[in-house]
Order: sequence, then structure tokens, then C-alpha cells
Amino acid sequence: MQALVGDRLHVHSRVVGVEERLGEVLEVRGREGAPPYLIRFVDGHEGLVYPGPDCLVESRSTS
Repeated sequence: MQALVGDRLHVHSRVVGVEERLGEVLEVRGREGAPPYLIRFVDGHEGLVYPGPDCLVESRSTS
């Protein structure tokens, strides 16, 4: 998985009734776009994320 600053990260829920999370990549700390990513979620929470298979990066160029 690769991302750039400004891309969006979708974290899909694996549990019924729990909404997916959406956030913006603020910082890429891995080499060549690799995780971990500092993410600001739409609720204002910021955190360091190592995305799993339930995540999708949406390029800012397609937004």
C-alpha cells in the first residue's frame, strides 16, 4: 500500500452496525509512500495507522 500526503484513507468496518472511518493522510512516515501514516479522521481524531486489508487509499488526484 502506498499513499501521499492529502490522500484519503477508508477503513471499512468488519462489524455490522459499525460505520467505516474516513481520514486524510497528514504525514507518510514509511519509505516511498509506505505505512505508517499519520491520519486525521473526520471526527478530528489523529492517529498513527498501519493499514490492514480492510483499508483503501483514495488518491487525491481522483477526488
